Amino acid sequence: MATDYVHGYTDSETRRLSDQADTLAELLHGGTQYAPGSRVLEAGCGVGAQTVQLLTRSPGIALTAVDISEDSLAQAKRRVAGSAPYGQVEWHHGDLHGLPYGEFDHLFVCFVLEHLPDPVAALRTLRGHLRPGGTITVIEGDHGSALHHPRSDDAQAVIECLNRSQSDLGGDALIGRRVQPLLAAAGFTDVVTEPRTVYADQTVPHLVDGFTRRTFIAMVESVRERSIATGLSTPDAWAHGIRDLERTAEPGGTFHYTFFKGVGVR
Repeated sequence: MATDYVHGYTDSETRRLSDQADTLAELLHGGTQYAPGSRVLEAGCGVGAQTVQLLTRSPGIALTAVDISEDSLAQAKRRVAGSAPYGQVEWHHGDLHGLPYGEFDHLFVCFVLEHLPDPVAALRTLRGHLRPGGTITVIEGDHGSALHHPRSDDAQAVIECLNRSQSDLGGDALIGRRVQPLLAAAGFTDVVTEPRTVYADQTVPHLVDGFTRRTFIAMVESVRERSIATGLSTPDAWAHGIRDLERTAEPGGTFHYTFFKGVGVR
């Protein structure tokens, strides 16, 4: 199931993914822990930013990490080798319809469904690799939950460029709100979904820097060239929008964003 990655496979995107994983580690992974010896499949491991979190929080698991990008997989291998020697990892290059044979105790899917044209089909495929009674954990963001002060139509316009760019490539930037119905439609039971909210202002500078600047604004910036080339924005409009978005990370500014974490059972 090949798909274009809206943010691009660049060094800056690798840094953004790392900053995001480090800043939001407890927010996203809190409550997720697998017993030693558990067979865990991480579908769409990317550059390994979440892989490290899985291994450090659940030492002793047997993890299989899969990604469609060979370059990202190579980066993931280097990242894990250098920072998380807490479990065995089997690496697999391929898409979600070419997963390794075998049955897993748990599935972990983070920031993957948003890029797929048919997330229910992907979830059904994943369900086929889960043992009866095993669990799936899905984490997705929802760009429609981005609320910021000072309020700016120009800032909102560049966020909408990101949403439109992702939609044009077959994804859904607002998928977070759909996590529960997607899991249910794919046949998972006992689905429990909860919001995981980030709120950043000058009293929490690590979130202002790690999330507002280095995660969200950096994510919007990744679609600048695409947005201008496709006519969604102009160089001047983009510059105004980003400048207004940056004001939300300055003293007096605030930023709010919600992730959705769903857990289901086969």
